[in-house]
Amino acid sequence: MNGLHHFAYRCKDAEETRHFYEDILGLPLYHIIQSDVVPSTGEYCPYTHIFFRMTDGSCIAFFDLGDDVAAEKSPNTPDWVNHIALRVDTVEELARLKARLEGHGIEVLGVTDHHIFQSIYFFDPNGIRLELTAQLASEMQMQEESKTARARLDEWTQRKSQWRRERAEGGAASVHR
Repeated sequence: MNGLHHFAYRCKDAEETRHFYEDILGLPLYHIIQSDVVPSTGEYCPYTHIFFRMTDGSCIAFFDLGDDVAAEKSPNTPDWVNHIALRVDTVEELARLKARLEGHGIEVLGVTDHHIFQSIYFFDPNGIRLELTAQLASEMQMQEESKTARARLDEWTQRKSQWRRERAEGGAASVHR
């Protein structure tokens, strides 16, 4: 795989979504597909599929099904888990975008320091959580981080296995406090 083509979500209103992504965030409306039939299934379901292009050529896209309904959040998943993170070039650009969002009345969480990057978090008009990130670490630092990634995942897997055993033996009901 050599990159992301697009990531698609449902939106409640294509124009409201266009205004947010194009006019506020600055992502140009790049492509639109409209049909009454789902190409992959043949199902009748009128829709508009809108794409916003990022500078690397990848897109974030949305389906408006014409019913003014946004996608529902997953009831078993905290709000902070499901999100899409978009990269900006500098910490200064991140600050500029934060101010721009706040100027449009959008509540922004952060700047949050993740050591290798800084982020801000906010929701789009459809309730989709977005993260904007500015990389702090160099490519060399990220290569060093990648050398320990598998060992750190193995450590997590062992911890999770221990929690499962404890639950099976009647111990702690949940790993979350």
